[in-house]
Amino acid sequence: MPPTSIALIVIAAALCILVLILIPTLLTIKRTAAAVGELAEMVHGELKPTLQELTGVLAELKSVGGAVAEYNDDVKRFMSELGAAGTNLHTINRSVGVATNVLNTTSAWATGAKVAGKYVLEWYLKKRGGM
Repeated sequence: MPPTSIALIVIAAALCILVLILIPTLLTIKRTAAAVGELAEMVHGELKPTLQELTGVLAELKSVGGAVAEYNDDVKRFMSELGAAGTNLHTINRSVGVATNVLNTTSAWATGAKVAGKYVLEWYLKKRGGM
């Protein structure tokens, strides 16, 4: 046999072995591609409703954010008025404290005047009766 015939037989055998090895690999690649396709369909089927729900939630958040922004000025105004009311209550509290102090002082003066008046009256009556 000539060397070229042997070389051709070796090449043919190598090609047969290569094809026998590649067939299971190609079948595995085919199954993998089919599984990836099924996974893509499943993800697409489940992801699409989720994205639609997410779009709805985002729209609701935008409307809520707009409503909050509308009332922001009202809340600021309310807080400002609440601060003014607190200041007014503090002023009233101080005024009531001063009035209470004045009434206490007046009461003490009235008691003192009453005692002094009694004393002067008794002294006058004693002096008048003793004359």
